Amino acid sequence: MERVLEAEVMDDSEQVLAYAQADFEEENQGFVDQFFTLYPDLENPHIVDLGCGPGDIPIRVAHGYTTCRVTGIDASQPMITYAQQALQKETGIQDRVQFLCQRFQDVTLSSPADAIISNSLVHHVPNPLRFWYCLKKLLKPGGPVLVMDLLRPESPEAAQAIVDEQAADEPEQLRKDFYHSLLAAFTEDEVAAHLAELNLSRLFVDVPDDRHWIVYGQVF
Repeated sequence: MERVLEAEVMDDSEQVLAYAQADFEEENQGFVDQFFTLYPDLENPHIVDLGCGPGDIPIRVAHGYTTCRVTGIDASQPMITYAQQALQKETGIQDRVQFLCQRFQDVTLSSPADAIISNSLVHHVPNPLRFWYCLKKLLKPGGPVLVMDLLRPESPEAAQAIVDEQAADEPEQLRKDFYHSLLAAFTEDEVAAHLAELNLSRLFVDVPDDRHWIVYGQVF
């Protein structure tokens, strides 16, 4: 199945509300736990989350990694508004977390990030090479990476079957967005080719389940 693009920025109010209210606790905490498992010894890191959405992952990272600073970046102002509202409900981390409304292509940092994470942004990007190029540009040499996204199924019918199995009880808007995201996702071979084209030879691609790929390792 050929890739079918979807909107790069999720800023429709109905879409944002459905996504912000969805229960991604298990997936998001699993992502954060995997980051801690891969990179347990970072010292006072500044961690940048590209495509942070409503802020759940940066908040979880800040709670779990008490010496870090986290910057969540998303191009959707409604998403950033939800993230900032969520942060105001937290204690003990507000001075270590910030959210910025920016396209990842436009991000500039005062100094390179110590680590970069990203969950479910890449399938929104028309040209994925721009994502990997920006990641490389924003990260300090030797900095660790954890990127996760959806895996494109073999057919629209297979994508619909995944939605029916995994999101049967979710609101219709979320089901529709999930389906279109699957069609816009990349295969494992495509991701590997993107990394090779940008000479990101220290990054590894893995497929932990039938719906996701992850990229991890260090960028030099």
